Amino acid sequence: MEKNVEYKITLKNFFRHLHTINYHRMKVFLLCCKAGIPWRGFVHDLSKYNPVEFFEGVKYFSGNRSPINNCKEVNGYSKAWLHHRGRNKHHYEYWYDYETILKAPIIPYKYFVEMVCDSMAAGIVYQGKKWTKDYQLKYFLKTKDIAKLNPKMEKLLIRIYTDISKEGIDAVINKNNLRKLYEEYTKE
Repeated sequence: MEKNVEYKITLKNFFRHLHTINYHRMKVFLLCCKAGIPWRGFVHDLSKYNPVEFFEGVKYFSGNRSPINNCKEVNGYSKAWLHHRGRNKHHYEYWYDYETILKAPIIPYKYFVEMVCDSMAAGIVYQGKKWTKDYQLKYFLKTKDIAKLNPKMEKLLIRIYTDISKEGIDAVINKNNLRKLYEEYTKE
């Protein structure tokens, strides 16, 4: 967290946050089209325009990371995140249920692929010119231990991000490749 930062809603942050959401959604849409799930890309993150999510995003906007993380550091929680994860099936947190036998199930294909496209787009948007094709692999390896993911999903994400780090997005994010990998890693 940046020291002595005062977060507040400003007109400048309103438009900067709106631009970031729109830019992120466009990147996700383009990746989802390549992955063969254009509709998931089209409807991706529509809840971010809901006032609960949007105005928290405006208040905690910094431009180089998610406003949700800034809000969590200040308040210990984020109403926007609680709202967002409960409405968007492309987040593994949506699927986690501590009261079931299989607490972290296999995420259905279309939401899993949307999750991959979302994470790639988030890295590209927030890292800007500093983004490299190995960014998502490094980020995931650093954060995977706190993720409540099915072990098969975790292995598949590591495979996809490793392939992207070696071959690039265009070689990995396509319908045939992702379907083949998903089926290979999720079979019984």
